[in-house]
Amino acid sequence: MKILVAIKRVVDYSVKIRLKPDGSGVDTQNVKMSINPFDEIAVEEAIRLKEKGIASEIIVTSIGPASSQETIRHALALGADRGIHVEMPESPEPLTVAKILKAVALKEQPQLLLLGKQAIDDDCNQVAQMASALLDWPQATFVSQILINNGRCQATREVDGGLETLEFPLPVVISTDLRLNTPRYATLPNIMKSKQKPLQALTLSALGIDGRVHTKTLRVSEPPTRKAGVKVTSLEDLVAAITTVQLGR
Repeated sequence: MKILVAIKRVVDYSVKIRLKPDGSGVDTQNVKMSINPFDEIAVEEAIRLKEKGIASEIIVTSIGPASSQETIRHALALGADRGIHVEMPESPEPLTVAKILKAVALKEQPQLLLLGKQAIDDDCNQVAQMASALLDWPQATFVSQILINNGRCQATREVDGGLETLEFPLPVVISTDLRLNTPRYATLPNIMKSKQKPLQALTLSALGIDGRVHTKTLRVSEPPTRKAGVKVTSLEDLVAAITTVQLGR
């Protein structure tokens, strides 16, 4: 079984975000970048499926500028077999990503398309659903457990009321949640080996994709500063303070 894992290069989750002075976006100059944490969970799950003998090959793909190849190399160091970099000057919008993943999936013919449920830079949570619709494959989102047997996939997913278990034939699109697994660290020998693993670069024209942007960011701003709390000395004062807030006084 072949697994295709989509990963995104984002500002590392431990970095304090800074905005550009003109408000056009997030400042990424001299900022630590890494794999989107949810996508790293997807990579880890693919590796575990290969270690169990269920998967035979893991392909990771990322879309963006040349620096995205660093992110792919990290996934290769974790245990993926080869990478595909789709060249774009900047990160595309979700629909374009879904179209690209469809083109790559049709080219590679994987039985499983894995990706994180959302990226921590935009929190869109759209790509998996769009890719599923474009490919006409079944989907399971927010998945916390994956079982594959005899050409069928059973996925347990997080829902508001608890857990939901779905079963369907392969191929399938799955987006991963935090509770699916804990990603491993890349060892130094594997980091060295990753430099020898194949990494293919593709252009949008080679995939037949129109990369035009359909949305425009007008301005990015920080959320308002949270106001200081108020100390109260009695239950009556607490009720009065809550009432004041609720009435907007």
